[in-house]
Amino acid sequence: MMAQYTEIKQQYPDCLLFYRMGDFYEMFFDDAVTASAALDITLTKRGSSGGDDIPMCGVPWHSHEAYLERLIRKGHKVAICEQTETPDEAKKRGGYKALVRREVVRVVTQGTLTEDNLLDRDRNNYLCALARTGKTLGLSWLDLSTGEFMMQPAESGSLAAALERLAAGEILIPDALAQDEEFYDLWADYKTRLTIQPNSRFNSENALKRLQNLFGVATLESFGGFCRAEIAAAGALVDYAELTQKGNLPRIAPPKQLSLGSFMEIDAATRRNLELVRNMQGERAGSLLDAIDRTVTGGGGRLLTAHLSMPLTDPVKINERLELVAFFAAQSGAREELRSVLKHCPDMERALARLSVGRGSPRDLAAIWHSLNRAGVLQNILLAATKGREDKDLFAQDMPRRLQDILKVMKPWGSFHPLTEKLGRALMTDLPAHSRDGGFIAPGFSPQLDEYRMLKDDSRQLVAELQAAYAKQTGINALKIKHNNVMGYFVEIPPAHADKLLKNDGPFVHRQTLANSVRFTTADLTGLEQKIMEAADKALALELELFAALVADVLSQAEGIATLAVTMAKLDVAAAHAQLAEERHYTRPVVDMGSGFTITKGRHPVVENSTSRAEDGGFVANDCALTDADKIWLLTGPNMAGKSTFLRQNALIVLMAQMGAYVPAEQAKIGVVDRIFSRVGASDDLARGRSTFMVEMVETAGILNQATERSFVILDEIGRGTSTFDGLSIAWAVMEYLHDVKKCRTLFATHYHELTGLQEKLEKMSCRTVRVKEWQDKIVFLHEVIAGAADRSYGIHVGKLAGLPADVVKRAEDVLRVLESGEQAGILDHIAEHLPIFTPADPVAESAVETDPELAALLDVIDGIKPDELTPRAALDILYKISALRQGQGR
Repeated sequence: MMAQYTEIKQQYPDCLLFYRMGDFYEMFFDDAVTASAALDITLTKRGSSGGDDIPMCGVPWHSHEAYLERLIRKGHKVAICEQTETPDEAKKRGGYKALVRREVVRVVTQGTLTEDNLLDRDRNNYLCALARTGKTLGLSWLDLSTGEFMMQPAESGSLAAALERLAAGEILIPDALAQDEEFYDLWADYKTRLTIQPNSRFNSENALKRLQNLFGVATLESFGGFCRAEIAAAGALVDYAELTQKGNLPRIAPPKQLSLGSFMEIDAATRRNLELVRNMQGERAGSLLDAIDRTVTGGGGRLLTAHLSMPLTDPVKINERLELVAFFAAQSGAREELRSVLKHCPDMERALARLSVGRGSPRDLAAIWHSLNRAGVLQNILLAATKGREDKDLFAQDMPRRLQDILKVMKPWGSFHPLTEKLGRALMTDLPAHSRDGGFIAPGFSPQLDEYRMLKDDSRQLVAELQAAYAKQTGINALKIKHNNVMGYFVEIPPAHADKLLKNDGPFVHRQTLANSVRFTTADLTGLEQKIMEAADKALALELELFAALVADVLSQAEGIATLAVTMAKLDVAAAHAQLAEERHYTRPVVDMGSGFTITKGRHPVVENSTSRAEDGGFVANDCALTDADKIWLLTGPNMAGKSTFLRQNALIVLMAQMGAYVPAEQAKIGVVDRIFSRVGASDDLARGRSTFMVEMVETAGILNQATERSFVILDEIGRGTSTFDGLSIAWAVMEYLHDVKKCRTLFATHYHELTGLQEKLEKMSCRTVRVKEWQDKIVFLHEVIAGAADRSYGIHVGKLAGLPADVVKRAEDVLRVLESGEQAGILDHIAEHLPIFTPADPVAESAVETDPELAALLDVIDGIKPDELTPRAALDILYKISALRQGQGR
């Protein structure tokens, strides 16, 4: 057995091998040590090798998916090795000692998951591949759980942004790219998700043949004008999928090409800083996605995430999405009906993928049936909302283009009726999780199955009758006929009655004696058991045949079902945007090819969400208007006043508008943005030996090198991580470069008030500040952005709010007064010598208390006052006493 294990393990050296033994998957040697630590399960031993014990651990076969999930999430790959014959078949093949054949039936990796419990409902799980032919890069990605298949040409400068956008579960690269020094830093970011493959698997000619065979075409030109690098990447994906699925490929949709420039580029730092789909801690809560998601289906959630990750740059396509949102915003009744129906639609897309790869269950068939039935209801809701136009008027010019497309997809819905009718007749209401459990085909669907079930049920009645007969025959009322998986059916009696049957020459044959019972069998019982088992086996075998036939019926219409699933996801997203717009009072943005950027009463969607829940007065809305004559705003103001929030909210409004959603503002008009750049926040990168300031400079360099006139840039406190003059100089130069060279729309927040002087030099720059109000030695943040510049940052006040000790605050105020005096020469020496740190108590004042009895008496009176216990009259008496002591009359 260990020889067989070792032989199979050598074929999968980078995987943990789940080796099937009876009801367990066992692991041995290093796999067992790794798995026991990852799963926190007991490490045991089995036999020895070379004089050393062989480590072993295992997980139950019937519940292995929970363990599999934990291993995959920790970055492991798992090869599942099953028994491919029964012990009886092995004996027939090779005799009594023949070993049962075993083969790996599937390799589970982070990018090849299809099970619901291993996947995030609202996110695609992409398997991605990168290839290079000559100097050209090609990127391809595939979601095995939905069948989505995409390609795009790539550039080395934007490759990191593309990979961050996809957030792939696994990335395939050829060995040559893995060794390329140009990409070392990039691979370091994705090392837990990289799978390095031989260069031969990325051969573009072989890839072309593989794709042509997969889709049954002589050329791929009808799908798009793919370059050799894209084809090489796509072919490597299909090859890897076949290897891991052991030739059992799921349904894969024909590939689509994503052209460069058709979507907004967002680099990794900007995605992180703006917290688009995950917050800084990597969680969904607190992200933009979490704040705006009102979808009710899994497919809709995934499509929303895709739209947010990849906003469009074509105003025509953006406005087509917005028109559909506007339709549902105006049709609130239809929207509510539609969302109510969608809420009860299972994830048809992923159910179809599981059925196509051979891992489907009766519940997946039911998911297809329920969703197809509800598609007809959705069609009726949409037709009613369009006022029941006749077919000839159904696609009138005044109807949103995307709604026309949706109705065209749904129009032939009746073609699914035979399938839905068949599934409805075939499936039980309460379905098992696995087809192997049986009991999912409804009575009446198959007369033969009903006959087997009746035979099985009748046999069980015969067991009850046989038990009554044996009890009467022996006079033992406590006699029972029971069943377990080891002994089958047996007669069980209490030990007190055992002698009656042991000494009897009747039909009872002793099988087992336990502490509380004695067990027997009989020839009649054995025969009856065989009859029951045969009926059960035949029933299960027939059910599995019927299941396979139903799956085949579904897969015969897979393309139509998949298209319908995507259409329902589009409806969900559009209705969700309309719902959000109504709840949060969002407005439809105007997106065109102009260069302007005008936001009236804009709000931060995430911060507004939290402030509305906190009921602390709500969010303060602000305007932002960047024009050809005023492209850069320099924003100054106190810490905590809301500068970073203002920067981020305008970037998020751009993203939401170009993804096709309504935005948190009263009005919004946006000239298309090709790229958004954000340099906000601060963190180091110790793994690469980069300080916080170095990370800031790398990100700033990326912006200055890649931004175009159509880009939108937000910069927050550039230069703060180094000396004051170095930082000011860098911020100054960056501002001039953005103004004179890049000429892009920019919001630039800073505490370097000296930069405001650039307003006189840079004609397309203006200054803005965030209002505060000083009151009783305190400041009140008004969070209102106005024209002008701040003269103070109020940093010490913010430190006081944060809880700095009073002595530290006082010392800081003293130092600030000296620094602001304008005397730069020798100022540090002056501070050190003439402003001692934390001045101790004055000894002269302390001795005065000891030598002046009048002062001591006065202080004693004050120390004895207990304000909470004073009556008005007592308080007046103490005031008279203090006054008398002060005037020297009360000694």
